[in-house]
Amino acid sequence: MTENVRSRKKLVAFVSNSAWSVYNFRLDVIRHLKQRFDILIIAPDDAFSSMLVQEGCRFIPIEFNNRSENPFLDFRLYQQLKKIYRKEGPDFIFHYVIKPNIYGSMAAASFSIKSVAIITGLGYSFAKKNWLYRIARLLYKRALKKAEEIWFLNNEDAGIFTKERIVPIEKIKVLPGEGINTDFFSNHAPEQHGQGSFHFLMSTRLLKSKGVRIYADAARILKRKNYDAVFTLIGFFEKHHPDSVAEEELRKWQEEGLLQYKGFARDVRPFLEKADCFVLPSFYNEGVPRSLMEAASMELPILTSFNRGCKEVVIDNQTGYTCRLNDPFDLADKMEKIINLSAEERNRMGKAGRDLVVKKFKVEKVIAEYERTLDRI
Repeated sequence: MTENVRSRKKLVAFVSNSAWSVYNFRLDVIRHLKQRFDILIIAPDDAFSSMLVQEGCRFIPIEFNNRSENPFLDFRLYQQLKKIYRKEGPDFIFHYVIKPNIYGSMAAASFSIKSVAIITGLGYSFAKKNWLYRIARLLYKRALKKAEEIWFLNNEDAGIFTKERIVPIEKIKVLPGEGINTDFFSNHAPEQHGQGSFHFLMSTRLLKSKGVRIYADAARILKRKNYDAVFTLIGFFEKHHPDSVAEEELRKWQEEGLLQYKGFARDVRPFLEKADCFVLPSFYNEGVPRSLMEAASMELPILTSFNRGCKEVVIDNQTGYTCRLNDPFDLADKMEKIINLSAEERNRMGKAGRDLVVKKFKVEKVIAEYERTLDRI
């Protein structure tokens, strides 16, 4: 055996539904792990693929539609991953989101490669107990038998998987979200608030269940009460997602003067710095929304629904307010309460929110969990 073979770093693979999600949600983890391991990213190609390569990762593109319900296309994903795993021989694999979790875990098991499945949220397939839910439950149960561990981002999702007997509790680990870099998301240059229009901000994928329509309706309620407020929305469309907001509907909200849509932002910090309050009235099956952690870390008070994953990031009446699910009138009521607080009271809320994020969601806590698992396995 040559010295090069003996000294080769072990290969750790990250498999997800987009290079964008790997870069935005797991870059701090990857930067830390690549000091010890070679890192391979396997995901559909997008604008963030080259950025991951610049970070020192290898990137292998795959083709699949995460929204497709066609089992033949899903079988192609399984075949693609098997081919890559056979050729690359990763020592360990982290799978993210439903289809990589299912078909990636199966492909890894076929070569006895150890893997972890990270359930970042139950998403659309678990929203209703229909045929799609039954198929997802069956496939998850089969695929996750061979995974070393199954990680969740909140206790409720973990509870559903144990109650439905999809995975045994012995395999479960609950992370504090996917973590947030509180140094990067830090309001070093706060704007002068309290002057001019009150500024609400919502940053999200443009899905109905993320509460975009609830946000627009609440804006309409406040506008009719003659509040001087701006309602900004940033995020990207998922045109082929069955829950996507229609572009025509968004255009009507803008024409009505309810929302200011600013498109997709690679860096949300300039928007957060200009906002007075962050809003996410989601009734989606969330893990822990990163947008809430980012906003709280930047010392913004937050308004969010009393929904799984969301309520973990707010202490009601201390770091913001929670509102009822799918209720624009209750959201408008909480928006009105925030507007009528003094600037000092809102600042106290924002600082308490940052303290909560630093204590509970700092990315170093998540990195430590990756380290512990890799060291053990």
